[in-house]
Amino acid sequence: MDLLRFITAGSVDDGKSTLIGRLLYDSKSILADQLAALEKQSKNKEDGEIDLALLTDGLRAEREQGITIDVAYKYFSTPRRKFIIADAPGHIQYTRNMVTGASNASLIIILVDARNGVVEQTRRHSIIASLLNIPHVVVAINKMDLVDYSQDRYNNIVIDYAEIARTLGLKDVTYLPISALKGDNIVEKSTSIPWYEGPALLELLETVQLEKDIDLERGRLGVQYVIRPQSNDLDLHDYRGYAGKIASGIYRKGDKITVLPAGLTSRIKTIEVGGKEVDEAFAPQSVVVQLEDDIDISRGDLLVNGDHLPQVEQEFEVLLCWMDTKTLAAGNKYLVQLGSRTVRGLVKEIEYKVDVNTLERQPAPAQVGLNDIVKATIRTATPLPFDRYTDLSVGGGVILIDETSYVTVGACMVQ
Repeated sequence: MDLLRFITAGSVDDGKSTLIGRLLYDSKSILADQLAALEKQSKNKEDGEIDLALLTDGLRAEREQGITIDVAYKYFSTPRRKFIIADAPGHIQYTRNMVTGASNASLIIILVDARNGVVEQTRRHSIIASLLNIPHVVVAINKMDLVDYSQDRYNNIVIDYAEIARTLGLKDVTYLPISALKGDNIVEKSTSIPWYEGPALLELLETVQLEKDIDLERGRLGVQYVIRPQSNDLDLHDYRGYAGKIASGIYRKGDKITVLPAGLTSRIKTIEVGGKEVDEAFAPQSVVVQLEDDIDISRGDLLVNGDHLPQVEQEFEVLLCWMDTKTLAAGNKYLVQLGSRTVRGLVKEIEYKVDVNTLERQPAPAQVGLNDIVKATIRTATPLPFDRYTDLSVGGGVILIDETSYVTVGACMVQ
């Protein structure tokens, strides 16, 4: 059974938390004790209604203000697929939280209030979805019950958003009229919207094709741990395995492997998955690989399979989302992490700032503030193997870490 990671996004009070709550409630994915606690805490319990947003709004400040502040993760499954949901905040000042939740998502649900239509935050989250190269976009036009399930209102919003999708180059976009509060088109098709002929949201999530999202041509396996048993067992005396998760590609016995950044080559001797030897493995499996030659390989090295080699440079350009209250300036030094490899580096230059509402380029600021997105150049102390984010996102996502606190301060997409 495969796994779909998706995120909800949109403006404040568009109904993101309520949508997730309704999805879990109607799919019977809430435990009895959770449901009892939910009924007890619901603000609307005197009306007999359950406040489904409380399922994800777990912080006290969130419940007091009725907003989402931090990214909340929920897990559920159906007979067809497993799911991890990230509920992202809608406020402008929590844009960094939305970037964090969206970084691992294969699908984004962008909610639009049917009364208000496309607003500034709709554009902002759509731009972030395009920058993060999220392959599947669902535009859920919510609160249709408050506009009498008007097809004209729905069609006008679809026309408005289609222009945004075209401008941003969003590929797989699906439109869906819903009411999260009433449960229309969430788990079951709604009888109140007879003019809509597509699937309900849950069926859409169960059937979206994820196989095409995994690149099987370019092999990328980051070494996370070197297995070298300290044992007198003759069978294990010379054992040296390299453990990690295959980010992309297919690995087979006998395949030629290039070790980066050193550039050394060898061939695969054995592949183990779950403690059993196999002839081949593929993304996103976790494996242990043995090579035919004794090569100096350590954590952070990249085992590349195939002819499509990544670049190996000490300097590269990135789109950087700044996530810290401390400002960023050119010349600041950080730890630069890509996959399991961490090196020292600095932000050499800031070229321009991106207006997240229009994608227009603005002059480079002297100080980059919280939630700003800028084009920057990073220089590392040692060479780093990487891919362009738009070509292979698993090989082009970099984070900046504060050297003193070890807190992530910036998320980067290599250009």
